[in-house]
Amino acid sequence: MQTYQLIATAASGIEALVGKELRNLGYEVKVENSRVRFQGTMKDVIRTNLWLRTADRVKIIVGEFDARSFEELFDRTENIAWENLLPVDANFPVEGKSHNSQLHNVPSVQAITKKAIVQRLSKVYHRRTRLAETGATYPLEVAINKDHVLLTLDTTGEGLFKRGYRKNKGGAPLKENMAAALVMLAHWFPDNPFVDPVCGSGTIPIEAALYGHNIAPGINRSFISEQWVNLVPDGLSDEVRDEADALADYDIELDIHGYDIDQNMIDIAQENSRAAGLTHDITFKQLAVKDWHTTKVNGVIVANPPYGERLSDKESVHELYRQMGDLYRPLTTWSKYILTADMEFEKYYGAQATKRRKLYNGALRTDLYQYWGKKDRSKFKTLK
Repeated sequence: MQTYQLIATAASGIEALVGKELRNLGYEVKVENSRVRFQGTMKDVIRTNLWLRTADRVKIIVGEFDARSFEELFDRTENIAWENLLPVDANFPVEGKSHNSQLHNVPSVQAITKKAIVQRLSKVYHRRTRLAETGATYPLEVAINKDHVLLTLDTTGEGLFKRGYRKNKGGAPLKENMAAALVMLAHWFPDNPFVDPVCGSGTIPIEAALYGHNIAPGINRSFISEQWVNLVPDGLSDEVRDEADALADYDIELDIHGYDIDQNMIDIAQENSRAAGLTHDITFKQLAVKDWHTTKVNGVIVANPPYGERLSDKESVHELYRQMGDLYRPLTTWSKYILTADMEFEKYYGAQATKRRKLYNGALRTDLYQYWGKKDRSKFKTLK
């Protein structure tokens, strides 16, 4: 089976997490801005699409070169053996982007790239008329940065954050792969309590449960590359999925709770957890932040509270931060991870974070405020 140069793309700030995931899967990696490079066969393509919790997409690098003129772009693109990837009836849309490059007109870059591929395939397949493009879709991208061209084939289709379980999302949802990143950054162990006090549609607790059971996050969805019969041997996809399913631990008991002040959001969270097959693994309950109390120890709190972006919301949001501080500071064995775009969070919470980490929630700059607990080694789940 052929080995490809691959990249896993990622949101800015979590590339290192994607790199760690790939290393844990056994790959050698090179972490770059917004992506991680690695190598693998089509089996690895399907495997990483299934398993990567924090990545956006998995792509095959088809070609990489410098180009400062459209003639150079055309010639170098045409010289690539596209027939090794694209069958005669392939539907191959070409997206483009360009930054700080002489070839800055993106529509022209896309058109020239497409024309070069068409010319190559027409010669190889002996076609004098237009290529049909009636078969499976092979999404291509030409990305130029500082005159360096990267041609890639997207193996994922819909972004990896679309796990398939979110039937309803409510307002301002957190993407599933960002929620998974928060779970991983919290260094939570599945034998300890996990709480999301402002759970909204339940994404963070659901991602925690998937992680806790070692369930591949992509197990209930398909990927566009699984349609490529010329590249994916018959039965390979089922084989990789069976291997992933065998690694899941469905028997482990998890202590995961999600709370929200809005009963409608709790109903949505329960609907989503049912769709994920995790109904019995997460307890969702309507509860205000200030009304939560616990005698458990060694737990983890992960929260994505409202940011108070509108002036009218700021006062109520700052009051919420105060309530969090008053409740959580005495929980010395608990670690707390709170994501917000409010740069004054620590002031209202009432304590300086152990560590802050810059993350992007979509295009919005946020900070993950981390308050590390001191674990009680003599007890695991509850005080007697």
